[in-house]
Amino acid sequence: MRKGLVWYNNKLAGELTETDEGEYEFEYDESYILAYPDQFITFSLPVRKEKYVSNRLFPFFEGLIPEGWLLDIATKNWKLNPNDRMGLVLACCGNCIGAVSVEPVNQEDES
Repeated sequence: MRKGLVWYNNKLAGELTETDEGEYEFEYDESYILAYPDQFITFSLPVRKEKYVSNRLFPFFEGLIPEGWLLDIATKNWKLNPNDRMGLVLACCGNCIGAVSVEPVNQEDES
């Protein structure tokens, strides 16, 4: 399982997870829901308490992944498969242009 913390305007908005079964989950942080109930990160993921679950990476997060020559550089430097979409999000989206960023969660720290 791999996880990333999703930040919106430098506020913790939620958590993106790739499960061991290959599903993707996005869940808004409880404190974010209370403080910003109308400030969603994208129209396709409005703020709610329930998890969003998909068998593919959510299109919004796909859109954060670099393309073209920048994707080539990222896959070569970090030795990532271009089809490893969650790996690319965790490696490349910590300092995105715009309001949203994704910071990897070290699974060893959660043990």
